[in-house]
Amino acid sequence: MQKDREWLYEISPKRKLIDLNFKEIWRYRDLLILFVKRDIVTVYKQTIFGPLWYFIQPLFTSVIFTLVFNNIASIPTGNVPSFLFNLTGITAWNYFNQCLTGTSNTFAANAGIFGKVYFPRVIMPLKTVISNLFKFGIQLIILLIFYIYFLFRGYDLSPNFNLLFFPVYVIMMALLGLGAGMVISALTTKYRDLGVLIGFATSLLMYISAVPYPLSEVSKKMPDWAWVVKYNPLTHIIEGFRFMILDTGLFSWSGFFYTLGISVFLFLVGLVIFNRTEKNFIDTV
Repeated sequence: MQKDREWLYEISPKRKLIDLNFKEIWRYRDLLILFVKRDIVTVYKQTIFGPLWYFIQPLFTSVIFTLVFNNIASIPTGNVPSFLFNLTGITAWNYFNQCLTGTSNTFAANAGIFGKVYFPRVIMPLKTVISNLFKFGIQLIILLIFYIYFLFRGYDLSPNFNLLFFPVYVIMMALLGLGAGMVISALTTKYRDLGVLIGFATSLLMYISAVPYPLSEVSKKMPDWAWVVKYNPLTHIIEGFRFMILDTGLFSWSGFFYTLGISVFLFLVGLVIFNRTEKNFIDTV
């Protein structure tokens, strides 16, 4: 009988500063898939409208934005129908917002299971990002339906070459939401009131991310405060999303790479803070 037997797996509290162990995540892929299925199936299981909320929310929000910002406030959207302009921006914003809010309470919401069973903790925020892709896909189908509708109505709509960067924009939204969510999740283990503020903060963030208006209008009407919107990386995502689908809005390579850099940086910062917090969060939650 061997005295020195090698362990198949070794669980240790010592981690690298930036640790995203893909081998371990792959080993627990069945658990990740299970969590993703659970999120998709059960989130609206005991609701009246069920999955129809995926359709209702962006449509109603687009109608309200069209009435308030375009009809009452008379904010122009160029040759693009106001409703389609708003629906495109809301579709992109919803994915980021759902990733952020879904990961911002990871530790508090899963303290019970984290304290009993071991698995890579990063699976929980990852499953939120992946499950939200399903909702994002449904809302893209809604956008496509209205896109085709307005084409038949005679509007001059056409995507451009930047549509090839669509996966990159989705990844940037996921990284921004995941990074910010992991930072907030770590902070809420000590400061619970941050969880209450997150809904209010995301509502304000939407209005400085050029979701209900084009970026060009901010530069014209509020030149002194336009920098707040311009330096917001989400603004470049929303504008880029509209530019590649509707061929309207402002796009620049400097803004694209600026947003890509901020997305990667925020994700790495969030990962570092998340890894440090998971070691001893159970004592404070």
